[in-house]
Amino acid sequence: MTTATVVGSGPNGLVAAALLARAGVDVTVLEAADVPGGGCRTVEAILPGLRHDHCAAVHPMAVGSPALTGLGLERHGLRWRFPEVDCAHPLDDGDAGVLVRSVRETAEGLGPDGRAWTALFGAPAAHWDSLQSSVLGPPLRVPRHPLAMARFGAVAAPPAELLARALRTPRGRALFLGTAAHAFHPLDRPLSSAIAAGLLAAGHRHGWGVAEGGTGALVDALLAVLAEAGARVETGVVVTSADALPPADVTIWDVAPDRLPDLLGHRLPPRVARAYRRFRFGPAVFKVDYAVHGGVPWTADPVRRAGTVHVAGPAEHVAYVEREVHRGRMPERPFVLVGQQYLADPTRSAGDVHPVYAYAHVPNGYAGDPRVTTELVTAQIERFAPGFRERIAGTAVTGPQDFAANLNFAGGNILTGAKDVRQLVFGPRTTLQPYDTGAPGHYLCSAATPPGPGAHGMGGAHAADRALRYLRR
Repeated sequence: MTTATVVGSGPNGLVAAALLARAGVDVTVLEAADVPGGGCRTVEAILPGLRHDHCAAVHPMAVGSPALTGLGLERHGLRWRFPEVDCAHPLDDGDAGVLVRSVRETAEGLGPDGRAWTALFGAPAAHWDSLQSSVLGPPLRVPRHPLAMARFGAVAAPPAELLARALRTPRGRALFLGTAAHAFHPLDRPLSSAIAAGLLAAGHRHGWGVAEGGTGALVDALLAVLAEAGARVETGVVVTSADALPPADVTIWDVAPDRLPDLLGHRLPPRVARAYRRFRFGPAVFKVDYAVHGGVPWTADPVRRAGTVHVAGPAEHVAYVEREVHRGRMPERPFVLVGQQYLADPTRSAGDVHPVYAYAHVPNGYAGDPRVTTELVTAQIERFAPGFRERIAGTAVTGPQDFAANLNFAGGNILTGAKDVRQLVFGPRTTLQPYDTGAPGHYLCSAATPPGPGAHGMGGAHAADRALRYLRR
């Protein structure tokens, strides 16, 4: 029987393991942490029964992901839940940009910007199910739907600040640039619109869903698929070298690429090792989980119904803080992403106390005083929700050093790498096969590979496909 070892149990590693096991391969997953899941975990960090997502939280790219839908995770308890408002971006005058699943309703809410929003995102959303095989696949392939892909590329390719000029109102520009800021990259750079284009097209098609019970429910469903297929998952196993692994026909690595030269040693071609050592990481996050009585008292009513809130003020300030953080400077008013997952999934709350998830973009390796930085995050929320402080029943802080305990998140960069043009398009090295390491039988599947971060599992699916081709050769 053919055998495979998967090192790392994030969603990409688990998806790769599931696809190999379903193909009849004897699979063992090795995880360094005491629990599987990587960034896809849910914890009770403050109060019993109050469930907070550790890292991955809201999943517009995962809900319709071909890698996940093909595994039948609903049979193992996965349920997607959706808020009334997918995302909102409050402004200081009490207005807000509001994103809902319907392109038409979003456009109506944006007033004068409605026509431009529809022109930019209507077609990609309508064709997302056929587009995603190209958008979420390896680079430089002939797309199955070239015209639709060309229209998507016209939105994804420009600098986000340039594309934002198509939107005339403060709410429209802020809503778009706030979504573009998910790339943790300066918004005046080419392709800085790409992640926003994907999030908005996928979200308009499938919604910005959350997993009922917490993101950990996605991992639980994947583990159930693995158990059903006879695969094994071993936790608390730290792998320091491929030489220490049990013999296997293929090995898939759900790790940051800069670790592979040490892990694979002489197996790697020198040029590949050099490319992996040059891999760059981007800005980090400083996360504050709150227990909040009655929820956040946002000034703008639609924000009170939004699963995700971009807290940064006007579009110009979003662009400014992303440049500052990229340069290694901590802004006084950072970009803060707030998750109100409990609005879609009330099972996460404990009575009238609700879990509120918030993280600020900070420089890589940021080591500022946690109390001061927590206050910066709280002040940003208070700015748009007066009275928020009085509702806080408790907090839990996860700083960049805490996230960096997961070696894929070096310096606290939860995207597993800077999303500049080369790394966003090609991954850790310029090649037509970003999942191949150049070492026979060894494949890379982490979020450093296309299509990048998220709980969609597509990197794992593509790496598994390469491994199965190798086994069948």
